[in-house]
Amino acid sequence: MKRLAIDLGSGVTKIYMPGCGVVLMEATCIAVEEYEDRGEKKLNIKAFGDKARALSGRAAVNTHIVNPVVEGDIVHENLAACLLEYFLEKVEITRRRAKHTEVMFILPCGSKPELKEKYQRIADDCGILMTYFTSAPFAAVLGHNVPISESTPMFCLDIGYGITNIAALSQDGIIAGINVNLGGGNIDVHIIDELAENDNFKIGALTAERLKNTVGSLLDDDNKLTVADGREVSSGVPASLAVNSSKLYDIIVTYVDKILEYVTAVISKLPAEVSSSIMRGGVYLSGGLIKMDGLAEYIESKLNIPVNLPEEPQLAAVIGAGTILTNDSLWERLATVV
Repeated sequence: MKRLAIDLGSGVTKIYMPGCGVVLMEATCIAVEEYEDRGEKKLNIKAFGDKARALSGRAAVNTHIVNPVVEGDIVHENLAACLLEYFLEKVEITRRRAKHTEVMFILPCGSKPELKEKYQRIADDCGILMTYFTSAPFAAVLGHNVPISESTPMFCLDIGYGITNIAALSQDGIIAGINVNLGGGNIDVHIIDELAENDNFKIGALTAERLKNTVGSLLDDDNKLTVADGREVSSGVPASLAVNSSKLYDIIVTYVDKILEYVTAVISKLPAEVSSSIMRGGVYLSGGLIKMDGLAEYIESKLNIPVNLPEEPQLAAVIGAGTILTNDSLWERLATVV
């Protein structure tokens, strides 16, 4: 019997296998070609994962890059099932082996039963033996390699590509928590719009993400510089533009401040004893955006609460879910079914 932890994220999917660690991290997208057959519209999948994402902005007119998971919700079940089956085969879980495999999916904080049912259906389509679920805040905190206390509340801020999970928790469950449709993807879109409006410069999603990851910073004196390739909006002529950290600062701060407004709202509604415990223990950060220079320090200064960083922020949740897979006590407490 095999067990896997799967984080089917809006931007990136991660798979954890006990004894091996994180065995897959690929873009959650599919390249789909539309065509007509005897007057009927049909779809042909051309590429999965990173190969599909590499086609973004470069594909033919009738080929679309589809994200089956948007803002934490599965919006294309059939494509999500095809993508998951592809990922499973990449980690040597064939359809035959899937019949002997248990999978734990990581779900956003406060997910409704309908989302679990969607996951259950795509797992069934892939032939998976048994499906379990755990909440992202629990998994993300465990990814810090710290125990979740029964008596001491902890606070999680997990900033993903499509959503952000915010929760106070203990072993007994979520004390207070929400997920909000804000994340790294919003920043990418804003970068595209900002350069088009103010610099007459058009870039694609891949370039925007690269700019965010390479020169994005919340350090006041940071001035990293890179060159982006694109085209002029007005003429369509290919062009290049130098982009530095200061150019992206206001864009990034806009979304980080919005997220911190939600964090403050959640904390303000906590009982006094819980709040004081969190003030001492700090906020446990996770998610790919946390790697950005100066972001952790910015969060700490704005909230006036210590922050805790894992070794791999982007992998914290799936690593934490992997911990649940191998710990019977945690499995009994934190693994649920539909």
